[in-house]
Amino acid sequence: MIAKLSGILDSVALDCLIIDCGGVGYQVFASGRTLSRVGQPGDPVSVLIDTHVREDHIHLFGFYDAAEQAWFRLLTSVQGVGAKVALAILSVCPPDKLGYTIAAQDVSALRQADGVGPKLATRIATELKDKAGKVDLTPMRGAVKAPSMKTDKPAADQSGVDGDAVSALVNLGYGRAEAFAAIAQLRAAGTANDNSSLQDLIRLALKELSQS
Repeated sequence: MIAKLSGILDSVALDCLIIDCGGVGYQVFASGRTLSRVGQPGDPVSVLIDTHVREDHIHLFGFYDAAEQAWFRLLTSVQGVGAKVALAILSVCPPDKLGYTIAAQDVSALRQADGVGPKLATRIATELKDKAGKVDLTPMRGAVKAPSMKTDKPAADQSGVDGDAVSALVNLGYGRAEAFAAIAQLRAAGTANDNSSLQDLIRLALKELSQS
């Protein structure tokens, strides 16, 4: 199986790129995020690869970094999420936001991806909620190994005061995933603790959001 391709960028289309490796052009399907980062035709390029072999075709799917590749594999583990839909999701929710989107059960954000309806978005959020926030988002450019699925960082809790703070921020016009991420960052940094009141959380989260 092909795990990585390095060569010269031949061309970029709406959903794929072609990499010239020693005179052989490989068509690689990729997310909008990856396609926007590979450079211009003629530039050297290197992408991580997942190879999908079927009876009637062999498709290569490329990723700018290992975090995106790990999320692709998680997404395609959900029934009804094929490779193309997973790439569409990663195009609208890059790895650094997707974990918070799922943890916050932000179905509306997932529905922005082509091919994702309300039922599928709900299924993705439900099935992956226990894994959200556990993907190491370190880029790991050029690495083939998927990132660790373990973390010691605390996450925001959708129940109790954290959930109330998220709801308050949403009512103020912030996205649910954005609000959830702000609370989670406060918890991870130790800025907020178990003694923090709802008012404290909202105030600190607003400060965090204003700086992002």
